[in-house]
Amino acid sequence: MIKLVSIVLLFAMALTKANGQGNIFSTQTGTISFISEAPLEIISATSKKMEGVIDATALSFAFAVGIRTFEGFNNGLQQQHFYENYLETDKYPTATYSGKIIEHVDLTKPGTYQVRAKGQLNIHGRSKERILKVELISTGSEIKVSATFLVPLVDHQIEVPRIVNQKIAQEISVAVHGTLTLAVKP
Repeated sequence: MIKLVSIVLLFAMALTKANGQGNIFSTQTGTISFISEAPLEIISATSKKMEGVIDATALSFAFAVGIRTFEGFNNGLQQQHFYENYLETDKYPTATYSGKIIEHVDLTKPGTYQVRAKGQLNIHGRSKERILKVELISTGSEIKVSATFLVPLVDHQIEVPRIVNQKIAQEISVAVHGTLTLAVKP
């Protein structure tokens, strides 16, 4: 599925280039981490395989991560339950977030920008419109992205059995970091 997302993102970049638009920044090695702090257990995991693109001209973006790329669970059984029981990776192998940056900023110019990103967050096959606060640091040829936010499980119909309710938080804290490099110039 990640390869499919990569192909779609590359196709979008090619169309933007063909139309003479866009400064496209991309990454295939962004980091996304989550932590569940429940009364009886803390669960955390990280993926260093987040892919993403930002079109600095259109101020649009798309990010994706394969759910099975997360590592660092407390044990193998916990990881297996995360993949199979909660996020059902056979049916929903990828999480995505795509949309537009609300503020008008020139990301081709060096600077630090506090912006809001508005888009569709898709986890577990369920999309939810989210506006996230994001810090973007641009050098003109790179953009560093940093964001932290909460994901309520109910928003994505992720059900936690009552027997483990005290071991899994109902809101998961997520942190995203990545460095996107200039891939396509107008």
